[in-house]
Order: sequence, then structure tokens, then C-alpha cells
Amino acid sequence: MEIILLEKVVNLGGLGDRVKVKPGYARNFLIPKGKATQATVANLARFEARRAELERVAADGLTKAKARAEQLAELIVTLSVKTGNEGRLFGSVGAADIADAVSAAGIDLQKNEVRLSTGSIRQIGEYDVDLHLHSEVKTQIRVNVIAET
Repeated sequence: MEIILLEKVVNLGGLGDRVKVKPGYARNFLIPKGKATQATVANLARFEARRAELERVAADGLTKAKARAEQLAELIVTLSVKTGNEGRLFGSVGAADIADAVSAAGIDLQKNEVRLSTGSIRQIGEYDVDLHLHSEVKTQIRVNVIAET
């Protein structure tokens, strides 16, 4: 199925690219999420009419993501959790917990922007957590997990 991308999609293409993808990927993910539209003559004309607006929206999203990355660069998040013997946590610290702690610090962060490469945190300690704020903006924050007193 041939589609027109309405925004940059990692490993697929940028705004305005016409690409061929499997029909299920287009119908179930790209089109419902607003990332693409089917490559018909009418949709191509509609896209060309909206191209400037879509490019402006993409540029605004990129500048906002860069501004958030600058705010997050120096942030250290401390989470106090219940622990058992030997520093093991009762439960775990996941992406939602980290996103909530950062949002409580005053910087908006969604849980889908947090990337825990080794899975949930299950030990006390300091961790570097990757954040993907935009397809072109990635940063790291330091997360300290301490025992609740």
C-alpha cells in the first residue's frame, strides 16, 4: 500500500515522503494515529495544500522538544520506595513512576517518552534513564531510587 507521510516516522521517512508499507501497518497504525494518509490523487492534492501548515507544526514540535530537553538535562529525580532486605524493592519503578515524578517537578513528561533499556528498576541505586522527546530529540536524566524511611 502506498501512503504519504504527514510527519517524520522513524525508519520510514520524513514529512511528505511517499512510501510503500504493508497494508496492515498503514491501516492499523499509521493512518489512525494521523501519521500518514493513503496516496490517492485527492489526498495528494490535499496534502500539498496543507504542506506549509504541517511543516510549521513539525518545526514547532521540534523546538518545544529541544526546550524540554534543555530543562531535563540537569534534572535529578529522587524516588523513595519501600524496600526489603539487600536493597530489593517491593514491586518496581517503571516508566509511569518516572514520568509522574518528572511531571511533579514541573516539566511535562509522558510515560511513552521514557525508555527503560533494562526493564523496570528493581534495586536501590542511581540510574541513567533515556528519554525520547521527539524523533530527533533524545536526552538522559538521572534517577535516584532510595529506601523509604
